[in-house]
Amino acid sequence: MSGTIHAFLAGHGRDGAGRRLADVLAFDDARIEGVHDFIQWCFPLPEASRAVPGAPVLTPMEAEAIRTDPAATEGLRAATARMARFYEATDGWLRAYDHNHLRITRILTALRDLIGRDAAQDFYELVMGRVEAAGSPVNPDSLTYWQRALG
Repeated sequence: MSGTIHAFLAGHGRDGAGRRLADVLAFDDARIEGVHDFIQWCFPLPEASRAVPGAPVLTPMEAEAIRTDPAATEGLRAATARMARFYEATDGWLRAYDHNHLRITRILTALRDLIGRDAAQDFYELVMGRVEAAGSPVNPDSLTYWQRALG
């Protein structure tokens, strides 16, 4: 039996707001920026979110179920691709401090733990390419968190 996060990523469950993964993947960039309760479902971690109380927490059993289910890992890859498009197309996060910096740390950590270090490294390189092209406006602490998230 799969857990709620696994079911969501596999495409047959709903998040806490009743959305399917396909609904979240269809968000336009303004919704990606403005909605704050989807990222914990798309990129789950084994610790509670401080930003969104009540967001799901990934258990070791559910993490293993996600890792071994091609539908769930494909859902995670699709969420990664959507966030990559967002970070490539928008510039609002390219400043010293922004909530997206926390999102990036979460994405890197979830990718590392659920798909593998190569997937996390690919996302990191995409993000860092944008940061460097913008003149490196992101604060050093965020950059350190991102690097540490790679493991």
